[in-house]
Amino acid sequence: MALDQEFDEEIEEGEKEMTFIDHLEELRWHIIRSLIAIVVFTLAAWVYMKDIYKNIIMAPTHPDFWTNRMLSKLADITGIEGLRFKAADFGLISREVSGQFMMALTQSVIVGLLFTFPYFFWEVWRFVKPGLKDTERKAARGAVFWVSLLFFMGATFGYYVVSPMAINFLASFKLDDSIQNQFDISDYISLLSMLTLACGLTFQLPMITYVLSRVGVVTPKFMRTYRRHALIVILIIAAVITPSPDMISQLLVTVPLLILYEVSIWVSGNVQRKRERDLIS
Repeated sequence: MALDQEFDEEIEEGEKEMTFIDHLEELRWHIIRSLIAIVVFTLAAWVYMKDIYKNIIMAPTHPDFWTNRMLSKLADITGIEGLRFKAADFGLISREVSGQFMMALTQSVIVGLLFTFPYFFWEVWRFVKPGLKDTERKAARGAVFWVSLLFFMGATFGYYVVSPMAINFLASFKLDDSIQNQFDISDYISLLSMLTLACGLTFQLPMITYVLSRVGVVTPKFMRTYRRHALIVILIIAAVITPSPDMISQLLVTVPLLILYEVSIWVSGNVQRKRERDLIS
């Protein structure tokens, strides 16, 4: 009997080990497929790298960029000349022999990551989904769609609103007219990428709130209580992102962030109401 029990325990341990190995194997293939997708989009961006650089990366500095034209129209309506786009007096240089090649490679990878994000998150969801309960799967229905939508909304907001304001202000700022602004191309691309991707991640606030509300970490009462504190933080973030002194530029950043916060409160309240209904039933 003792030998049989030991044999059964060895079998159970072997099954657990095989199950763990199977999970690792499955995770490996999810990662491989994600990397293949990134490589495909990176190669596509590499093929069109000159067009991407001219029409996308440098576009926020052009007077005919959509945001700059809208700000000029807003300046005509409000009479606030500080909103009107002024071509920044700066030049981009490459200080290293391989600088332009590395920047072309970097911009291609960034574009590849940007457009692969929905597929990457879908692969992550496919790996996590089998381990969830039926109620958790139902609660997370549409997660890939909403996460992807919020990410691209945030990236669009970062590219069309935040980046032009920040770049044009910082590039135009001078301590003295005798100082010429010449920036390394890597600094410019890093700033544009950081602002765009940071806004894409910031717009995930409703989804993060949903998850934290599901596990009971965040409640709508908590978020309403600290609404004023959140407003101060948002104003600070807006002031940092848009260092321009006019209030209109800061409001263009503050209002969407406030809307995100209010939407997050609604999401948290909806989760709480559903939990209470489940407890009653």
